[in-house]
Amino acid sequence: MRFIADLHIHSRYSRATGEKMDIPEIARHARLKGITLVGTGDFTHPQYRESLRKTLTDSGNGFYTHAGTSFVVNTEISSIYSAGGRLRRVHNIVFVPSLETAEKVAAMLARFGKLESDGRPTLSISSYDLLARVLEIDDRAFIVPAHIWTPWFSLYGSNSGFDTIEECFGDLSDRIFAVETGLSSDPPMNWRLSALDNRTLISNSDAHSPNRLGREANVFDCDLGYDALREVLKRRDRSRFLFTIEFFPEEGKYHFDGHRACSVRMAPEQSNLSGDLCPVCGRKLTIGVLHRVEQLADRKPDQVPPDRIPFRHLVPLEEIIAEALGVGRDTKTVEAKYAELVNELGSEFAVLLDIPVAEIARFGERIALGVERMRSGQVEIEPGYDGVFGTVRVLPDSPRRNPDNPEPPGSPGKQLGLFGT
Repeated sequence: MRFIADLHIHSRYSRATGEKMDIPEIARHARLKGITLVGTGDFTHPQYRESLRKTLTDSGNGFYTHAGTSFVVNTEISSIYSAGGRLRRVHNIVFVPSLETAEKVAAMLARFGKLESDGRPTLSISSYDLLARVLEIDDRAFIVPAHIWTPWFSLYGSNSGFDTIEECFGDLSDRIFAVETGLSSDPPMNWRLSALDNRTLISNSDAHSPNRLGREANVFDCDLGYDALREVLKRRDRSRFLFTIEFFPEEGKYHFDGHRACSVRMAPEQSNLSGDLCPVCGRKLTIGVLHRVEQLADRKPDQVPPDRIPFRHLVPLEEIIAEALGVGRDTKTVEAKYAELVNELGSEFAVLLDIPVAEIARFGERIALGVERMRSGQVEIEPGYDGVFGTVRVLPDSPRRNPDNPEPPGSPGKQLGLFGT
């Protein structure tokens, strides 16, 4: 069975998350997007876990369902602890095969912090101990390090992470068989580390509101069940893991180095020349994902490992519509046109990936042109930095998207490719 999966989202119980992030609304938006499988997120939160018990139906295969959408039970944990003489801040996603296991894991984690304070709790447990204790509860559980390059809270983070998976997980490193690349990196950037050759790269939205579901996702062709998913990720099976759906990584909010307070954005080579200091105020720059990849890479950009999972860069349909119509993304105008397209053509991913451009043109020539240019990689991007999303343009005669972002000095937008193999 071929299906699209978004395995990392948050509920309304997480900070800075929309009130509509509950199971019924998540399932509704998943159908609009064309997503079959979604991570529940936030199972450690007691109120959300109770709502999961009330709204989900056990499928008998390790997944749960609501209104035709399947869910895998998982949560993101923010671990803050000392290791190797440094303070570490690492986020990990915990996957479990049942709500019963989720209950046991939550009971164990309650000893390390207040689970009710945030859907993504901050706990005083190391990544190693988290993995060890979860596996003691259920050996079918697994952990995926989240958005592994984010500067502040990740496995390889420039400010509080590690240089290797072994430093972080010790003698349990072989139980880490998948990692999440995050919005600010894509597979080719991760291919530059040979240490990741035997790990499966997955991509997810980390959505905090329903319409952000699927901005990154995974496309599988396997049985719809927990053990099948786990096995595909563990084996890196290209026949069953078809490709990932990616942001253009430059659009991610930590791709370049920078200092948001001074509206300074810099490429790694510029930062190296400045000693990684802000040229305006002299303070230390936030070192972005591209720079951190360069620091740890043991391959050149043109060296591609064997048996890699393909990928496709996409721009969310609402963003293309907004640019084509010259309005903001979160407007009634975009909402109405999005609904028209999706209702007529099947789903957002059908429009972005499969529907002929000529058919899309029935709903607007500029929308069709935007989809066509996105598919061929004709997009212009000014990279994101220090918490500011990058600005993207798919139409040559339109202003850059994401108008809430400042327009700092920096390298000009560039055209980018679409497909990876």
